[in-house]
Amino acid sequence: MLTPSKHSYHMVDQSPWPLTGSLSAMMLTTGLVKWFHQWNSDLLMLGLIATTLTMIQWWRDITREGTYQGLHTINVVFGLHWGMILFITSEVLFFFSFFWAFFHSSLSPTLELGSCWPPVGIQPFDPFQIPSLNTSILLASGATVTWTHYSLLEAEHMEAIQSLMLTVILGFYFTVLQAFEYLEACFSLADSAYGTTFFVATGFHGLHVIIGSSFLLVCLYRMYWCHYSMEHHFGFEAAAWYWHFVDVVWLFLFVSIYWWGG
Repeated sequence: MLTPSKHSYHMVDQSPWPLTGSLSAMMLTTGLVKWFHQWNSDLLMLGLIATTLTMIQWWRDITREGTYQGLHTINVVFGLHWGMILFITSEVLFFFSFFWAFFHSSLSPTLELGSCWPPVGIQPFDPFQIPSLNTSILLASGATVTWTHYSLLEAEHMEAIQSLMLTVILGFYFTVLQAFEYLEACFSLADSAYGTTFFVATGFHGLHVIIGSSFLLVCLYRMYWCHYSMEHHFGFEAAAWYWHFVDVVWLFLFVSIYWWGG
């Protein structure tokens, strides 16, 4: 027989998802290496499927805990706030390393780079074509996700759904445009320090846009089924914080790598 809890903290039940998440992440990264070197995507596809299934079931459990079981008390939500803040801080430091690598090479180009930046033979992108369009898209998505938040606070359910749907569409539209930009690139990841820093920095940002868009898509699903209220909607707040972080990083990427660095 279950005894009632005498505290306001949530003691998480045993779960297989951290283990399956770790294994699927290992398959994903190993599959990427295999794809790069052997052009074989079998392990990569298996890792993607395993990661997707883990995400779906882990989010399902957390949604059940917070929405139906009432386990996300004030103290638990306070801890979730700090957990998200620390996670975004770690992401800031993650991208800081890419900017460090870029400025280290660009501010003092070595002889191997021809003592100039961009290196000889590299034709950088025009920042006022696709990059500026993507900047407008992300700035617009930042406005629509803020619109969603205010709609939630005002209990405007349909308005919140519409604005969040627009945000998700803008996020995936950004991804499509960046993929098109990569296909049109006249340099590759192997083209000196410029190609490496450009594709690593913008590629990881593109990955974060896909993750953020997926995060908001889950929030859209939950919003449709009325999982959020005026007082209880931290799941959406976390996604909105993450999306604003993605917006700010892109502004730094656009100004430094596309505009100044090009």
